[in-house]
Amino acid sequence: MATTTDSNTIVDRRYDFVYLFDVADGNPNGDPDAGNLPRLDPQTLQGFVTDVCIKRKIRNAVAALTNDEPGHEIYFQTQDAVYEKRILNRQHQRAHDAIGDGAKSKDDSAKAKADKTRQAREWMCRNFYDVRAFGAVMSTGVNCGQVRGPAQITFARSVDPIVPMEVAITRKSVTTEEEAEKQSKKDGSITGTMGRKSTVPYALYVGHGFINPLLAADTGFTYADLRLFFDAMIRMFDFDRSASRGLMAVRKIYVFEHASRLGNAPAHTLFDHVKIEPLGLEKPPRSFDAYELGDKLGDLREKLPKGVTLHELPEEFDDFQPGS
Repeated sequence: MATTTDSNTIVDRRYDFVYLFDVADGNPNGDPDAGNLPRLDPQTLQGFVTDVCIKRKIRNAVAALTNDEPGHEIYFQTQDAVYEKRILNRQHQRAHDAIGDGAKSKDDSAKAKADKTRQAREWMCRNFYDVRAFGAVMSTGVNCGQVRGPAQITFARSVDPIVPMEVAITRKSVTTEEEAEKQSKKDGSITGTMGRKSTVPYALYVGHGFINPLLAADTGFTYADLRLFFDAMIRMFDFDRSASRGLMAVRKIYVFEHASRLGNAPAHTLFDHVKIEPLGLEKPPRSFDAYELGDKLGDLREKLPKGVTLHELPEEFDDFQPGS
């Protein structure tokens, strides 16, 4: 394959990756069905973090890194976004307005409607980074079609079983005058309120991801988008808005770059090369130093099939030029 140097070139080769992150004294992904306790596999007691949670953090990082510059708006907004941006059909209407379909067309044939939907879909891909990367169902009322994105992420699962903890917390203030008066009459002072906080003392999580060039061609996902994707993933906890996250950090991202769009090896055979082993310490792990990454990087690269290149992030990010 010819060398690709233009960052605006559509991604034309496959990428598979393994990502490692850890949490200390925080809740990486609360379960609303379990009182917001950290998510847990009941059979293995391993913790897990959903793909939706990871994508939300990547979206937040992309928004912070690009400041919503043209082509990098975020379709699925957070709760602190302005009212209009959280209503998806308003975003869809922007697409139809942009392609000149604001007024009802006289031609209401199936072909005309399909063509307008296709144009609106293309506009959404051009303007919204997360639509271009992750895809979206945009056929809700104001129809912009559906998009399957090239960037797919799995759940992340902890290496070891976790022990979720609930910690009692106090707040020495009250919300209303009525509550203040009630506490003062009973205790002689404002005693405050009690609450609980769910945490994981420490856990190392491992997840996997894929970049599909066949879908990249459909959404217009470029090598510049891909580099931004990994930049956002490296820094996703720096821009995390969760108040209960504790200390979280992306420790490693192993990116396997294929020389072809169909790939030069099955993804699972590449993932099997990345081994994370506990050091066998007598006490429970409480830091990343309690684990050993199986093969040294040089040894790992020697085992790779022909046509597969390994990039270790964040250490090699400055020199990481995907597609070159």
